[in-house]
Order: sequence, then structure tokens, then C-alpha cells
Amino acid sequence: MRRVVTIFLIFVIAMTVLGCHKETDQDKVKKVITDIQTAGDEKDIKKIMSNISKTYSDPQGFNYEGIKGLLLGYFFRYPKISVYINSLTISVENKSARAVFQAILTSGEKTGSVTDVIPQSLGVWDFDVTLKKESSDWKVTSAKWEQAEMMKTGNN
Repeated sequence: MRRVVTIFLIFVIAMTVLGCHKETDQDKVKKVITDIQTAGDEKDIKKIMSNISKTYSDPQGFNYEGIKGLLLGYFFRYPKISVYINSLTISVENKSARAVFQAILTSGEKTGSVTDVIPQSLGVWDFDVTLKKESSDWKVTSAKWEQAEMMKTGNN
């Protein structure tokens, strides 16, 4: 009986120590990016926009409402969008952060054809995203994206 109690206590202590892992700012920024990815797969504009700062402004000329409109357009045009994130690099300095990654977007359109099961590529895009800490939450304040170099073949 004493051995069982000892093993149980060791287990409890180990779980307490492992459970004390404090989420870092880098972990929180990664969660914002993956939450946006998941919301994109679910076409959940409200969830995506909850991660975007009201002060959002990017080099392409979009603000908060512009990004919302862009998403609405994509979601209307493509019945199913899947987002895959590759090579995510995050750097955090004080109350600002940067996430650089590649996103692969695919879609399936309902045409009634057997080809519906094969996703269409919407492209591979390189993203450079800036985030700021607003209160205790990280929010996207700007993003720059361009088609990945590997997709630019034949475009001079």
C-alpha cells in the first residue's frame, strides 16, 4: 500500500510541475496565427476578426473593414477553403511581435463533378504579419503578403 501511495505522490508532483508551464508571448502569438488558420478553414469571419486590431492597416491599403470585406469575398467565391501553414517563425520584442510564414490555400468547388474531391490550389503565399499586445491579447495590426516565388514561374 505504501508503494502505491509513493507512486501516486510522485505522479501528482510530476503533473504539478509539468502543468506549471507558463504560456510565453511567443506561444500566444502562435495561437493567434493558428486560431486565424482554423477560423479560415471554418469560414468563421467573426473569429478571424476577433484576432485583428481595430487599428489594422497594411501596405496593400486594407484597414480593418477592408480585410473583413476581402474575407467575405473569398468565402463567397470559394465554398471550401483550407489553409495550411508552413515554416512559421515568430519573434517577440516587448509589446510587438512578428510572424513570418508560408500559407498554402486550397479550395474545393461544388460542380457536381468527380473532380470536386481534388482540391484546387488558390496559391502559396508568403506572409509577414505584425502583431501588438492590446491589453493582454495579441492582435494583428498589419500583414504583408505576396505570392510565393515558387508560384511565379512564367510571370515576368
